[in-house]
Amino acid sequence: MSDEPRVGGTVPIAGPVEAGKDYWWCACGRSSKQPFCDGSHAGSQFTPRKLTAPQDCEAVLCGCKRTDRGPFCDCIHNDLSATRNAAGGEELLPAACAPITARGAS
Repeated sequence: MSDEPRVGGTVPIAGPVEAGKDYWWCACGRSSKQPFCDGSHAGSQFTPRKLTAPQDCEAVLCGCKRTDRGPFCDCIHNDLSATRNAAGGEELLPAACAPITARGAS
């Protein structure tokens, strides 16, 4: 296995998380349940990172696995040559990235 994780996606993955619940972010990029771990890291140097949701909220998690703020997106995906969204080939702008926001917050 490579020293670098696989790119699990080229855009951040946003989704709801529940207060007090533990989530395990895939750090290897091999999981079929991105952005979460499915155990595919077994036998590698990678280990999933635990996220305990502080409140019911939307979390924006890293898909490319290159973040320095794992499990949260730091927009490093914008530096990957293959970073394009499926809709129209546009790069995701850094301003669209936020690690975690309360549901219903603007």
